[in-house]
Amino acid sequence: MTQRFEGTTALITGGGTGIGRQSALALAALGCTVTVAGRTVATLKDTVEAIAETGGAARYVECDVTDEQSVANAVQVAIGDFGRLDFGINSAGVSGGDNLRKTADYPTEMFDRMIAIDLRGTFLSMKYELRQMQAQGFGSVVNIGSGASVVGVPGFAGYTAAKHGVIGLTRTAALDYGPDGIRVNSIAAGLVNTPLIAAGRSPETMAARIAAHPLGRIADPQEIADAVVWLCSAQSSFVTGVALPVDGGYTAR
Repeated sequence: MTQRFEGTTALITGGGTGIGRQSALALAALGCTVTVAGRTVATLKDTVEAIAETGGAARYVECDVTDEQSVANAVQVAIGDFGRLDFGINSAGVSGGDNLRKTADYPTEMFDRMIAIDLRGTFLSMKYELRQMQAQGFGSVVNIGSGASVVGVPGFAGYTAAKHGVIGLTRTAALDYGPDGIRVNSIAAGLVNTPLIAAGRSPETMAARIAAHPLGRIADPQEIADAVVWLCSAQSSFVTGVALPVDGGYTAR
């Protein structure tokens, strides 16, 4: 295990599954001490155990990103005895599945849920991550967005609005905190092959989703995690305020 990130710490929301879990594994494999946060303790424990099996250092904290005190506590756990937070990976989110509705028919309660988790949850996570990073004078925040962060998606009013908002937060924070030595970026991810993606979807629906990606497939979680690692690393030291497409060409249309 290379120690490229030895001595660094990271908080990863949504770290029990999908992109968050894979990002935790990738950073830990490079020597970072990671704290995974989320609502489902069982999956968080699975991530921590998987990291421990490969010789990495990790811990978990139960966290609901819609609850401000819960988020503040998670950041403090991640800072821990190190007294620093190098990376904030904000991956917690929900998509709304395939309950497609035109904008005027989109359920208000679903819209509110998208905003509360995907947008407000990202804001709260950034709020407390950035306070620590500003105090220490360095840090990198990576927000996990979507192709829906940069293009419209019919039937997904709430999700698209929330993910567009994440890009706005990313750009504003990059301007606010660049002078403090902090970089803030986002990843506009295409559809990612996680266990939940195919659940409840017909083969025809999945085929249509895959066909929307010019590379003819959807992403492996590791491909998104690789971009997370790069945005945390010194190799991207002059990159801030971007929405990096890792989407198989989805947004090139």
